[in-house]
Amino acid sequence: MRLEEIADRLDCELRGAGDIEITRLAPIEEAGEGDLTFVANPRYARHLATTRASAVILASAAPEVSLPSLRATDPYLAFARALRLFHRPPPVARGIHPSAVIAGDAVVGDNCSIGPHVVVGAAVRIGRDAVLGPHVVVYPGVTIGDRFLAHAHVTIREAVVIGSDVTLHAGAVIGSDGFGFVPTRQGGIEKLAQIGSVVIEDGVEVGANATVDRATVGATILRKGVKLDNLVMVAHGCEIGANSMLAAQVGVSGSTRLGAAVRVGGQAGFAGHIEVGDGAQIAAQAGVANDVAAAATLAGTPAMDIRLWRRVSAAALRLPELLRRVRRLEPPREDGGKHS
Repeated sequence: MRLEEIADRLDCELRGAGDIEITRLAPIEEAGEGDLTFVANPRYARHLATTRASAVILASAAPEVSLPSLRATDPYLAFARALRLFHRPPPVARGIHPSAVIAGDAVVGDNCSIGPHVVVGAAVRIGRDAVLGPHVVVYPGVTIGDRFLAHAHVTIREAVVIGSDVTLHAGAVIGSDGFGFVPTRQGGIEKLAQIGSVVIEDGVEVGANATVDRATVGATILRKGVKLDNLVMVAHGCEIGANSMLAAQVGVSGSTRLGAAVRVGGQAGFAGHIEVGDGAQIAAQAGVANDVAAAATLAGTPAMDIRLWRRVSAAALRLPELLRRVRRLEPPREDGGKHS
């Protein structure tokens, strides 16, 4: 594709020759002739002097460079859209594989692809243009919208409701029982029946081996546009607000509510029954035990305002020296021993 055509389709400003041919996209350190790359993070700007790429996507205000460039308000977003121009997904064979088992009263929409060894239970409803990869299991009573994509070994438990344009990556489990148990006075443990469901709205994407548990009563809800990374765990009765993104290994305990457009770094954890306001940002490995205000940015365990956390972290590195100084300043103990 010619660079000028890419500029037009991405609505970017073109600087330099527009007639060069772009054959693929590549990271700046690996790019070669015919490649389009990008710089969104300033730390990678040093590679501009040595890259062999044919063109680069840069911020509108970035300094001039020797190679042709596409200028965008958000270079990373422009690169993401360029990827879609060049991506050619593998072809999908439409129809139902002979080894699939589909209940007689299940309804499968037009133009669907049902792969090998798929199981679709009774009273399931699946919209048009859906793709179910090998070994996907859909329990009875599930409702799924149009253009659904489930990769291999996805499991969807009974009575789950899924909207349109939803993607579930390999091994994801939707609607497994929530962790509901009650210790008895006799020392035993009694299970709480998990009779609720899971509701996944339009445009949601769930990563590989992520789990979203069904509610004890009511529903666990992923609102429109939510993105869950691999190995994320959403417990029973939670609600994840629209367009929120949770990175890998995040754990959300039961009945926690995340607002819209919340961003959560990898391995962060949330205690149960808390509220996180719209637009909040939670740093990686943070431990959130209390409600979080809208637009707040927290880090650390226990989670605190990120500015305070930075001061605490800096002070922690100085603690050994500070302890030595305190010991030198302390008067000797009357019994001749050492201070603790």
